[in-house]
Amino acid sequence: MVSHQVLQGYNTSMLLEEKFIRISPFANRLSFDAPPAVQRLRCLANYEALRFSNPIASLGESLVSRMKERSTSSNGKYVAVHLRYEEDMVAFSCCVYDGGKQEKDDMDAARERGWKGKFTRPGRKIQPGLLRTNGKCPLTPLEVGLMLRGMGFDNTTSIYLASGKIYNSEKNMIPLLEMFPLLQTKETLATAEELAPFKNYSSRMAAIDYMVCLHSEVFVTTQGGNFPHFLMGHRRYLYGGHSKTIRPDKRKLAVIFDNLNAGWKSFKRSMLNMRSHSDSKGIMLKRINDSIYTYPCPDCMCHVRKTENNQTSSVP
Repeated sequence: MVSHQVLQGYNTSMLLEEKFIRISPFANRLSFDAPPAVQRLRCLANYEALRFSNPIASLGESLVSRMKERSTSSNGKYVAVHLRYEEDMVAFSCCVYDGGKQEKDDMDAARERGWKGKFTRPGRKIQPGLLRTNGKCPLTPLEVGLMLRGMGFDNTTSIYLASGKIYNSEKNMIPLLEMFPLLQTKETLATAEELAPFKNYSSRMAAIDYMVCLHSEVFVTTQGGNFPHFLMGHRRYLYGGHSKTIRPDKRKLAVIFDNLNAGWKSFKRSMLNMRSHSDSKGIMLKRINDSIYTYPCPDCMCHVRKTENNQTSSVP
């Protein structure tokens, strides 16, 4: 039902013709206001009823199997890393990395293509240093590699890298690959023929990444967004709360990376401390302003687990 107030000013003839109306954004408001029964329904729909299409699910399952086969030294366990260092992401962040002319030209061109003057309009002030200090800058492949090595993952660790096309990948991926030679991506696990039906659809490629990340032993998120938030919640739901997630404090990372003179021992100590304070394992209860999709307990997950346990205990 749509109220009369909502329809005021709307072209009702179009509504009669199309037969439906879509209101966006809307779903996030339900996170805070809907009654418990509706919240449980939303959660169950998201993590039980919704499925990827058969082509995506089939390829995703194949890549999970291949990733496990390549992780025999760790009994099929692997670490999934979500890296957001694509050109459009770097451009949108307005952060500065090597600061060279080529990077500036690339970023200016990308911003103009994607946002048509949004970042050059009068009065717009961009402060890259402040953005970095506030933890707003995407981590580079080098920074991710150093962080993981400092957290105790060595060169025998099987890594699955979920990402789009990394900006200047020929240069930027070299240090990460040197630190983690067993690193895989969907492009290295799948054949060109297998990826061809999805290649020109970023959301479908992301769905394949999602499936491989979902079944990893550890999930490392390096940037906010719907992908990691849904994935963290899905893993909590799927594994009864026992999903290992690493969410680095990017504000602290910025300070540490900008002051590496203290040496490796000090850096490693900081990284291990950050890892221990991350959401490493266990059920995380949803707070008032948290999303039910990221924190399915207690609104959905705990209710379901309790029901399942009661049903099991009642079986003679």
